[in-house]
Amino acid sequence: MRRVVVSEFVSLDGVMEAPGGEEGYAHTGWVALFPDGGQFAYKLEEVLEAEALLLGRVTYQGFAAAWPSREGEFADKMNDMPKFVASTTLTELEWNSSTLLEGDVVEAVSKLKQENGGDILVAGSRTLVHTLMAHDLVDEYRVMIFPVVLGSGRRLFPDTSDKNVLKLVDTKLFDSGVVIHAYHPARN
Repeated sequence: MRRVVVSEFVSLDGVMEAPGGEEGYAHTGWVALFPDGGQFAYKLEEVLEAEALLLGRVTYQGFAAAWPSREGEFADKMNDMPKFVASTTLTELEWNSSTLLEGDVVEAVSKLKQENGGDILVAGSRTLVHTLMAHDLVDEYRVMIFPVVLGSGRRLFPDTSDKNVLKLVDTKLFDSGVVIHAYHPARN
């Protein structure tokens, strides 16, 4: 059985929007304020260990525009690994090894989880992540917290009246002040 692992960059106040310099956002590019080779090594290891990516449309389109032209171990893995895309508007996927999830995304992801194989990594994809959370389909959250308060922007965890209890399973601290907390839902 496969696991769905949500791995996100977030500000100290929970904002996940535009960490890498995407255009059109008030606080874009905030990850670059905290360069640290250890963080890159962690993300490389994470990607190399994952068997597939699960992406929403917006993140898929951003990644598909960026990764095919890049080289190196990280880029090679991103370009070659299977990618599952949740979208109700896309009809064709041009980035190699990409598959459009047909029908209901909750049902499709539930089926993926039942297959044999390694972790399915979710990056970005806020709307998809919120759907996965609402249907208890996330097996692990890896939250890379950057020591910056943005004050506004889209957040990882949605406003909801439901309480979600998580169990801390790992923590890593980098020289830059960035901390990664890994959590499992309390059900695990």
